[in-house]
Amino acid sequence: MTSSPVVSSELSASPLGTLTVVSWTTGPVGDSPVTPFLMVYSLGDGRDGPEAGEEAMRSALEGMGLPLGGQVVDVAKEPSVGAHLLVEAQQAVLTLPFMKVQCPVPAEWEAAAKAIGHAYLICSVRPWPEAVPGEPLSEERLRAFASDEEVLAAGAHLLLPVRRLQR
Repeated sequence: MTSSPVVSSELSASPLGTLTVVSWTTGPVGDSPVTPFLMVYSLGDGRDGPEAGEEAMRSALEGMGLPLGGQVVDVAKEPSVGAHLLVEAQQAVLTLPFMKVQCPVPAEWEAAAKAIGHAYLICSVRPWPEAVPGEPLSEERLRAFASDEEVLAAGAHLLLPVRRLQR
């Protein structure tokens, strides 16, 4: 799997720096179906350094009204959050108030998202400079970062309803 660049071509202009998104699936486990995940994270290369980038991400997420930590916000029940996900043709288009990205996703990810009707989004406050956009990302490295207790405890967690193009 590879991560996809999101924002920003002018790194010096934003304290967030380069925002990146990565997708993966887990499962099935028992009666639970395959679950599609997305994670948004910064490379920590913003104009004021990684610490300022963490604070900027924290502020952006809190500005959306999102709690940080383990509480999952179901965007279908809280549409004022302003997060949207369009899934079509092995592409996930993620829109948040502070970014918009089109991320290629595998067929299995798209099928799972459409089957269960949502994807699980983690917005990491902690930068991940080792996961460079376009570079291969091993399952082990992804698992280590995405399951890190500090990353999960400091991030925002959302269930995003899947939208599709009208035909």
